[in-house]
Amino acid sequence: MVSPQVTNLAIILVMMQVSKQVPFDNPDVLLGVRALYILSNLIILGIYLYIQGKINKKRDMTTLKYVEPAPVGSGEEPRPVTTTVMEYDKQQLRQLIKTQMMGVGMMGVMHLYFKYTNPLLIQSIIPLKSALEGNLVKIHLFGKPAVGDLQRPFKAPQGLFGMGQGAVKSDKASVENAEKNWRGGVKEE
Repeated sequence: MVSPQVTNLAIILVMMQVSKQVPFDNPDVLLGVRALYILSNLIILGIYLYIQGKINKKRDMTTLKYVEPAPVGSGEEPRPVTTTVMEYDKQQLRQLIKTQMMGVGMMGVMHLYFKYTNPLLIQSIIPLKSALEGNLVKIHLFGKPAVGDLQRPFKAPQGLFGMGQGAVKSDKASVENAEKNWRGGVKEE
């Protein structure tokens, strides 16, 4: 299966060529592209609000323990986390909404202040595609079981060249070791 990053890159390259052919100087075309961008973001927001309703309705209070990796270069110890599936999903959803709003803000600055119009077309497609490929959407919207890659805690997505921060660990030994070593725990010398 082709990775989402590769398909995003292909879409960007194709849409950059398409956007060169779009007459953005025509006010009707520009209004249409703006409307497409707004519609795309409203669809994403609608999906996220629907998922929030599904999470609240399920109220899955199953305990979830995992080890969150330390930020790269911080020198901190990995942090143990104990939560519920419901709270984990809500936290993941908040992060998705925050990321989407930051994208809208950046696009607003690029379009309204710097007068860039070409990115409007690309940003009407990529965020919607990414939202539909998300783990929470697969579980709560498409009804896929939370097993394999969809098992919580979700694996951090790899970067374009396979680089990313440390993996989230949920095996019993890693969780117990992190709980023992995390702030105030007894360290064995």
